[in-house]
Amino acid sequence: MALDVFPSSAVVRGLRNGSECPHAARTMTLVDLRRLLSICSPSSSRRDYRAAIVDGNVLLKATETGRAKAARFLTEFYALDPTTVVFRALRDLWDVDQRGQPLLALLCAAARDPTLRGTSQVILASRADDAVTPDMLALALEQRYPGRYRASIAAKIGRNSASTWQQSGHLSGKQRKVRCRAVATPGVAAYALLLGHLCGNRGDSMSSTLWAQLTDVPAHELHELVAEASKEGWLELRRSGGVVEVTFRHLLRREGSD
Repeated sequence: MALDVFPSSAVVRGLRNGSECPHAARTMTLVDLRRLLSICSPSSSRRDYRAAIVDGNVLLKATETGRAKAARFLTEFYALDPTTVVFRALRDLWDVDQRGQPLLALLCAAARDPTLRGTSQVILASRADDAVTPDMLALALEQRYPGRYRASIAAKIGRNSASTWQQSGHLSGKQRKVRCRAVATPGVAAYALLLGHLCGNRGDSMSSTLWAQLTDVPAHELHELVAEASKEGWLELRRSGGVVEVTFRHLLRREGSD
């Protein structure tokens, strides 16, 4: 499946196709998401999240315009809607897997921003301590979507996505960013497999999707994390005669797990 073509069943659950490019204006703003979710309860509605940002100014923005922009971009990256599966599952895992928050945020943002997905192959192809520059990410975006973005926009996306990959733990450094290994957790593994499931993958194929690759662990470690996630009740893992079955009774509780 192409990085920017999701089935309609995935789109209605919050993944996004198309040419949206929130990274042309912002990074995934992990610090804002962390603050918002630490203040708003898991039972908050979409209206509650917007009210907290715009009316309550929980993100401490200096102007009303800044508050409105923060609400818009956080909604683009994460939906902020408990009726949307990709956000509800993120919210379910957020507080119980704090170490996994950077990767949880990255996976959700990548599911909703085609431009971030367009830069992912640079990250995945890099080895430890390889330099990764905004120009490399902008070039990858142009190669992925020829002619879609002006050079100035692609350059801005390259800079912002480099910051996002640093926030997620895939890159480190200030002036010179280099590849490092992100911190994967059982919650991250559960969320990655859920995204693959929403895209139509089943069984062993769920361990080779883009989402699984972005967890930044080899297959055998991902399998161990999935087993731990199963023990936590975040998914159900069954193995029989070499066949692997993974279901999501908890994370898909409002619609069934198939």
